Amino acid sequence: MSAASVAVPLPPNEAAPVVRVRRVSLEREGQEVLRDVDLSVERGEILGIVGPNGGGKTSLLRLVLGLERPTAGEVELFGVPVSRFREWRRIAYIPQHATAFDPHFPAIVREVVLLGRVARRGALHWLGAEDREAARRAIELCGLSGLEGRRVGALSGGEKQRVFIAKAIAARPDLLVMDEPTAGVDPESERRFYDLLSELRAELGLTVILVSHDLGVVSARVDRVACLNRTLVYHGPAAALEDKDLLGRLYGAGRVVIAHGADEPPVHGH
Repeated sequence: MSAASVAVPLPPNEAAPVVRVRRVSLEREGQEVLRDVDLSVERGEILGIVGPNGGGKTSLLRLVLGLERPTAGEVELFGVPVSRFREWRRIAYIPQHATAFDPHFPAIVREVVLLGRVARRGALHWLGAEDREAARRAIELCGLSGLEGRRVGALSGGEKQRVFIAKAIAARPDLLVMDEPTAGVDPESERRFYDLLSELRAELGLTVILVSHDLGVVSARVDRVACLNRTLVYHGPAAALEDKDLLGRLYGAGRVVIAHGADEPPVHGH
């Protein structure tokens, strides 16, 4: 490989948005996945990504995380093109089904949260007092004090969810990315989850991107939404999710959209 073909790392631009997606399109095997998506995520913002199944939500996360390259356009992290970004310790990712934990696996809460420090330090770094304190603080912030010695597999769905958030924030990231973080949890656990996100933003200055199908809750608990159905249908204040015309454009005519957690009846596309 020639020197000219190696992408040289660039220092981050701290004045830039945390994420900037510039006219991004993505194709796989000749099939269009995303077309001309353009959006930004500002520091300290909680952005919800919503849309129908197959609309490209997880694919957009993969582009942001550098797991795929766009067919056209560019993604920037902290002002740096993803291809030249190297400070991955600043980003934590909780994938879909992260809480599907083998109930017989012997790992306890403290051990799983400490793995977040391995992600920050590197596998060859000896974990010391600073790392244990960071894990303790993450456990405390996530409301898990008293559960440190419990097996993760024996916890409730909401408790497991908080364990993996604690693991992520133990690494002290600037950006937390989550794919369907409230799937399979009860309404009370979902409420506590969004309360926790607000607390973490206030405490740590965290920026959050999350994918969700729960329009009723998202409309009330995030700052802005990106409504995605291969193209970007809407990007702006989350209150717009109460607009039936927008939901009709996003999900298609005749579709019934169930807004869990909302007092409104199901919304029908026009």
